[in-house]
Amino acid sequence: MMVELHDPVVALMRQVGRDIVMPRYQNLSAEEISEKAANDFVTIADKESEIRLAEGLTSILPEAGIIGEEACAADPSILDRASDGLNWIIDPIDGTGNFASGKPPFGIMIALADNGATLAGWILDPLTGRLCHATLGGGSHVDGERIMAKESTGDLPIAAISTIFMESEERAEMARKSQAIFTMVDIPRCAAEQYPRLVLGQNDVSIFARVLPWDHAAGTLFVNEAGGCCRRLDGSAYRVGEQRRGLMGASSPRLWELAAKTYYA
Repeated sequence: MMVELHDPVVALMRQVGRDIVMPRYQNLSAEEISEKAANDFVTIADKESEIRLAEGLTSILPEAGIIGEEACAADPSILDRASDGLNWIIDPIDGTGNFASGKPPFGIMIALADNGATLAGWILDPLTGRLCHATLGGGSHVDGERIMAKESTGDLPIAAISTIFMESEERAEMARKSQAIFTMVDIPRCAAEQYPRLVLGQNDVSIFARVLPWDHAAGTLFVNEAGGCCRRLDGSAYRVGEQRRGLMGASSPRLWELAAKTYYA
């Protein structure tokens, strides 16, 4: 089924990127941008993208439900069924804050999950056209080429840690623990970019405090199927629909264990 789904899903994502997302890029008026919560933006392009994606994905696989970021913002109860049965998980524009500011990175993310287990994931960069794709047991691919995760080559492994939703004390503690173990770098505030960085040798470790399915379902599968390691902070597997905080990804199981020992031992 995953093979049959791939081409229609990719075609839909590219169409939405071309017809809805990119025409609005650097072309938004103030009234077309709003704030759902502190540092959590939505634009007219997010809303239109999600509607088109939901319609298209329903046509591709009618038996699957829809768990979309903007639909859940309007009706949080939708998220309660994210782990029940077959569901499409939609992030219509990941990195909306960047998109709304007229700068990269941002992306479109789609995953298909069955009872909380992610079966397939797609991450499209509409600016460059790069497509990251993974299927459970089928490996990870970038623009159709099979890829394996690789560690960075600097003196210290590179840690990109999302501290946006951490308390100030927790952020300071992360910085203190990183000394002499990791080089800390800024995050792109875009999971659609951060997960590929773990596979492409740009970053080695990422820690996410807030874990929502549209941000992480596709990316965790992409990292794991590439030979990296993405797990909950207690070492358990990530599953769609679990409403608890904390997730860590790494370019290799070795570096995941080093980060777990450094930050959470």
